[in-house]
Amino acid sequence: MTRTLQFTIEELIPYINWVYFYHAWGVNAQQGEDVRREADTMLARWAEEHRHTCFRVRLFKAHSVDDDIVLYGDKYEEDKFILPLLRQQKPPYLCLADFLPPVSMRAETMGIFASTVPFQVDGLLKQTLADRLAEASAERGHEIVRKDIWGYAPDENLTPREMFAEHYRGKRPAVGYPSLPDQSINFVLSSLLDFPSLGISLTENGAMIPHASTSGLMFSHPQCRHINIGTIGKDQLNYYAKRRGMEAEVLKKYLDVSSI
Repeated sequence: MTRTLQFTIEELIPYINWVYFYHAWGVNAQQGEDVRREADTMLARWAEEHRHTCFRVRLFKAHSVDDDIVLYGDKYEEDKFILPLLRQQKPPYLCLADFLPPVSMRAETMGIFASTVPFQVDGLLKQTLADRLAEASAERGHEIVRKDIWGYAPDENLTPREMFAEHYRGKRPAVGYPSLPDQSINFVLSSLLDFPSLGISLTENGAMIPHASTSGLMFSHPQCRHINIGTIGKDQLNYYAKRRGMEAEVLKKYLDVSSI
């Protein structure tokens, strides 16, 4: 199942986490009053111009096989895709695949997503604000997924502040962050979510364009949490490269492990 949603600026304003906006400017809320006023003015302008964001989610039935996730398409076994992941090399030795059942059990649902601000921006104020809108779009989209599209938490009633603190069930780890440090996963997600139709392209290093974009995975397991993969050793890199069907030297640029 694939769903694409568009969100107006007005709808997203409550879902903007201003803490990270201020962080980008190196100020706190009190110090950032002036830039916040400028941001509010820009949001009002974009709302008048009927700007919007785009959010897309695709749900799969899935299993785990060691450190891999097996995603089943519409034809199930005939249409499956294997997504290799990385595991921590220090306690508690977690991998995101651990939050899906093994093949000996019934498959469970998981999701992949992308969120973007599909209009050009320039200057630090507009860029940092657009970055926050992309994240707000992912926050709002994830809420709708949990309560309606996937529907595993139909009675959830959280405030945006509670969502920022991730008081909901499940997690949505994003590509490029400690749980999913390999940016080449974006090429996989692009093929499964059709990034170009959302106006998203990728650099040779897997970075998303527009910059105000984010992507990742969605899990519903109540014990799912963000993990820090941490240091990636040579043996782990070689093992991961073999499972990805890529050269280890190529993967280094996506994982920022050029020192190995």
